[in-house]
Amino acid sequence: MAVKLYKPTSPGRRIQSVTDYSVLEKNHKTPKKLVVYKARPAGRNNSGKITVRHQGGGFRRKVRVVDFNRADKKGIPAKVMTIEYDPTRTCFISLVSYKDGEKRYILTPQGLKVGQQVVYGDMAEILPGNRLMLKSIPVGTFVNDVELIPGQGGKLARSAGGYCILQNTEAGYAMLKLPSGEIRKVRETCAASIGQLANADWMNVRIGKAGRMRLMGWRPTVRGKVMNPVDHPHGGGEGHNPIGLKYPKTPWGKHALGVRTRKKKKYSNPMIVNRRAK
Repeated sequence: MAVKLYKPTSPGRRIQSVTDYSVLEKNHKTPKKLVVYKARPAGRNNSGKITVRHQGGGFRRKVRVVDFNRADKKGIPAKVMTIEYDPTRTCFISLVSYKDGEKRYILTPQGLKVGQQVVYGDMAEILPGNRLMLKSIPVGTFVNDVELIPGQGGKLARSAGGYCILQNTEAGYAMLKLPSGEIRKVRETCAASIGQLANADWMNVRIGKAGRMRLMGWRPTVRGKVMNPVDHPHGGGEGHNPIGLKYPKTPWGKHALGVRTRKKKKYSNPMIVNRRAK
């Protein structure tokens, strides 16, 4: 996948870029049962209070139902019908048709093409799109959509360009290097899909103008230092000054920017061999 540039017909157009979608299927029909209309909470919790700021508005998006498990289709080959854009995720998705006639969406790895066959099974080949247990995958293989609990469905490495590296398998556990750099143990009976996910150039896209951010559901963000003291701890002062504090704070006075929020006694701590870089 590539990033597409436009002629600089305006100041916003000059610096913006988009993902090149010419490789995707254009004339396809999405099965109705694989599309769900989901309300967007706009950063509000079940009480209606804003818990995440700067969210709201945006273009209405239909949620595609993606199969992260495939366990009930074990051993049944499926043919890739399309490679499509999904408005609710950064990675591309593929519509696959099983031999029994059922159609489902899966995440698209790099190298997967329309017409190929994918299968979930311990005897499957090490090819992009196939799914196996970690104990059946060679060391050094790139994997995506990795389970944390056997049969739960994929949880790790599901965004555009994401992958984990299988480093070792011993004593019932597989050692994975995650996209963050963290090295973590996962049970070897957990399933994973082969390959690196498509649309890796997504991270190089430049938004270019505020209007695109609004269509994505992001509202304007105002710096704390340009507010009044009553509105933010960074506020106040004449002219352009530093925040006047030893460390940055949130609007509610708590430490911000770089503060670790993970619980010190989290249940999964024994599974982490090396934490990600600070």
